[in-house]
Amino acid sequence: MYPQITVDMALRLSVVGVLDQENARICGVSVATIRHWRCGRRRATQGPRTTAERARQCPRCHGRTMDEAAYSYLLGLYLGDGHITPGRRNVFALSVFCSDDWPGLLAAARNTLAAVMPASGVFLVHRQGCTEVKSTSKHWPCLFPQHGPGRKHTRRIELEQWQYAIVYRHPGEFARGLFHSDGWRGVNRVRRRFAGRDHWYEYPRYMFSNESGDILQLCGETLDQLGVAWRFSRRNAISVARREAVARLDEFVGPKY
Repeated sequence: MYPQITVDMALRLSVVGVLDQENARICGVSVATIRHWRCGRRRATQGPRTTAERARQCPRCHGRTMDEAAYSYLLGLYLGDGHITPGRRNVFALSVFCSDDWPGLLAAARNTLAAVMPASGVFLVHRQGCTEVKSTSKHWPCLFPQHGPGRKHTRRIELEQWQYAIVYRHPGEFARGLFHSDGWRGVNRVRRRFAGRDHWYEYPRYMFSNESGDILQLCGETLDQLGVAWRFSRRNAISVARREAVARLDEFVGPKY
């Protein structure tokens, strides 16, 4: 007998269209076992109860209390490196792609998905150079109404009033999610020439890049709320370089790890 959590994960993967062979590799069971769970009746007495409980776990539809700080962070991740894909039986998969160079960020994304939708399991799919952190639920579009066809910069991205309220209460978490996805903290090296010699200066700065003007605007508004001075270094990039501004943003973001 396998643990119920393993069975539930396998069934969720099947629902979103993962092939049996890949499903078996992820869950650590045989392909025959996956087919038995998918087509058989072995867990029929537990399945409906689990499904019914899971269906009542949407904060928007059922009024369940939501971890707002975690949601604000996840919203930033979603606007940067996340997307939602439909599967079978009206189940959607929310995916956040994390570079394997930053295991701390991968763990943060995994924990945040679990905190926002605790009734849905979180699993990892290893890709070339990155890991897809994934969770399935019928209600992800309820929490991320910005979901739609095509890339984000090709359509309007505007937060709903309830999302604005959460971001306003947790601006630091939202900024952290944005910079953890499409931003970085590094060292800028500048050359100045005087007295016949080259002199180099180094200073830390943050950069946030995105092709969506709407997402750039959300980032800028949040930095304003935090009291962080910023400017556009390019049409699609926000720079935070003043010493006091970098120190202020360090309170919420910090280097990737």
